[in-house]
Amino acid sequence: LSDWSSDVCSSDLYARSWHCFLDSRCFTNTRMISFSTFSESMEPTPYAIQFENVTQRFRVIQERPDTLRELFAKFLRHDVSYHDFDAVKDISLNIAKAQTVGVIGRNGSGKSTLLKIAAGVYKPSQGKVTVKGTLAPLIELGAGFHHELTGRENIMLNGLLMGYSKREMLARESSIIEFAEIGEFIDSPVKQYSSGMYMRLAFAVATEVDPEILLLDEILAVGDTSFQQKCFERIESFQKSGKTILLVSHAMGQIEQHCDH
Repeated sequence: LSDWSSDVCSSDLYARSWHCFLDSRCFTNTRMISFSTFSESMEPTPYAIQFENVTQRFRVIQERPDTLRELFAKFLRHDVSYHDFDAVKDISLNIAKAQTVGVIGRNGSGKSTLLKIAAGVYKPSQGKVTVKGTLAPLIELGAGFHHELTGRENIMLNGLLMGYSKREMLARESSIIEFAEIGEFIDSPVKQYSSGMYMRLAFAVATEVDPEILLLDEILAVGDTSFQQKCFERIESFQKSGKTILLVSHAMGQIEQHCDH
């Protein structure tokens, strides 16, 4: 961290949405309130996100069996070779409400992992994470989209996954389409979209549903300059309305210009 002083749509869509719902990538856009026990009688916290001694550990398999039979044989003989890797280790961090915090670091330093923990994609191996407020993560290009659905259908699907009703998403649909600026492609399957079109639609959906917390993981690295400027203007409007933003980027200029810490 750098501190400057230091309810269901059509039956066809509903049926196909279950395939997406079972895809773990789709849970990145899920509305959530807290990942730890919290008593309503406790004093309200000034923090939107709290990490307490958080460690995220992954198991790295050093050799992969070529066949299922070989896999079971190695498992039964306890002959599987692996080692543990801590992508995030013993991190404690409090992010205050209405703050914009930038996360910088080398590739592989755990920035994206930190955001995925906050979004609930990963459950920490150790420690506790508390998130207070509705949350919209943009942590992977295309996450939350079903490739076989059209852009319009994915708008509805994302809204339903975030806990909004069909009526609420229909009311927001025209604003999302207008902001995304992808024209007639809104009724084409998103598997035909370019990376820039993905980003446009994903950002439009995430910000139009008016979350209290916004997670951004280098997603603005794609897309043309004019649309990036449009996105940052919306981010600035979020800041003025007291939203909490956690931003991962390699662009120090963006971090310095838009982040409080």
